[in-house]
Amino acid sequence: MRTNLIVGLMFGLGLLFLAPHVHAQTFVFPEKGQSPEQQELDDFKCYKWAKEQTGYDPEHPNLAAAPPPPSGGGGLRGAMGGAALGAIGGAIAGNAGKGAAIGAAAGGGMGLMGQRAAEQEYQQDVQQASAKNQQTRATFDRAHNVCMEAKGYKIG
Repeated sequence: MRTNLIVGLMFGLGLLFLAPHVHAQTFVFPEKGQSPEQQELDDFKCYKWAKEQTGYDPEHPNLAAAPPPPSGGGGLRGAMGGAALGAIGGAIAGNAGKGAAIGAAAGGGMGLMGQRAAEQEYQQDVQQASAKNQQTRATFDRAHNVCMEAKGYKIG
């Protein structure tokens, strides 16, 4: 289970960083006989224009995602906290050792559940950030293509 989660997180992060560079290949045909130099200049101007229109720069995409949760240790931290609280409760009831053992078991289980929940929430954040990045990139690409078509290029 943990290996699948780590692989999933790595895949999600990979999408975030690769998404700006991996998109459908676009072909540009100069319908008005523009030279390669003119096409490069027009492409640069349309890149700037699309960036201004969308607020997105494929060279510097906004890859905001929540920081990853601390790896492991949730069960141990929960067990330690539970043992401390259990020892206090056990001391009041007359058996600190038994209270600490029960508290450690309960706290450890709660700590593991909290760690898993944090990992799942992080994975969802990564997926949402990736989807948003892809959507914003698609909007940028549409703006760029509209500009290039207006300058006399066939986009396909």
